[in-house]
Amino acid sequence: MANIKSQIKRNRQNEKRRQRNKGLRSELKTRVKNAEHAIDDGADDAAERMRLAQKRLAKAGAKSVIHKNQAARRTSRVMKRAAKAS
Repeated sequence: MANIKSQIKRNRQNEKRRQRNKGLRSELKTRVKNAEHAIDDGADDAAERMRLAQKRLAKAGAKSVIHKNQAARRTSRVMKRAAKAS
């Protein structure tokens, strides 16, 4: 355990960020999964779900929740799947 005041604060900040990022990553997985299921089932709202997944991925990449290349790769995979289905 740290005994330097600035390091104690840094640890608190890191833990807060870790918890927030964990939730955001979980949401990303859910959005992508929902989009993929909608695409595979040919649902009416597949385009909307795909758009929401893309939006969240781009935002997470921009804010460094995930690496920007990973966001681009995941987006590409969803788009490729959509193109294949239609």
